[in-house]
Amino acid sequence: MGKFSLGMGQRLGIAAALLGDPGVLLFDEPVNGLDPEGIRWVRTLCKRLAGEGRTVFVSSHLMAEMALTADHLVVIGKGKLIAETSVADFVARSSRQSVKVRTPAPHQLSDAVTNAGGTVIADPDGSMTVTGLSAPEVGDLAAEMSIALHELTPVASLEDAFMELTDEAVEFRGGS
Repeated sequence: MGKFSLGMGQRLGIAAALLGDPGVLLFDEPVNGLDPEGIRWVRTLCKRLAGEGRTVFVSSHLMAEMALTADHLVVIGKGKLIAETSVADFVARSSRQSVKVRTPAPHQLSDAVTNAGGTVIADPDGSMTVTGLSAPEVGDLAAEMSIALHELTPVASLEDAFMELTDEAVEFRGGS
């Protein structure tokens, strides 16, 4: 007895940080140990606090969570500023963007994309992932060939952009 769960400890730490009504808050891994409802609560709280004009820094290695929580990123690697920008701009800088495509003529479009210098990976759900061409380029290519498109969605993740843009700042790497 007398011990709090990790999630309850996180909640109490956040409550303690809010004592004194600070204008600047720094949370390190605030969703660690929380259940989905607690994660949503932290995300909403951070956005509300920022909406009140406070500065809210959140340090986390959970890129998917940061994509849902942050509006602006400050990325530091090896003590140097790598980026200070909006999440959308950070992801847009990544060269690892791809395009999810659905069409009733996958073979025709796949050949056309390959001939235009793109790469196509057939996905198990019947769609394809195109790299090397932007969504507008794929759409224009399909239009030129009168190929119907049922989906044309640019895909880029914060995690992919982070890994690419911080590659030179990684001190330790896992084995391959």
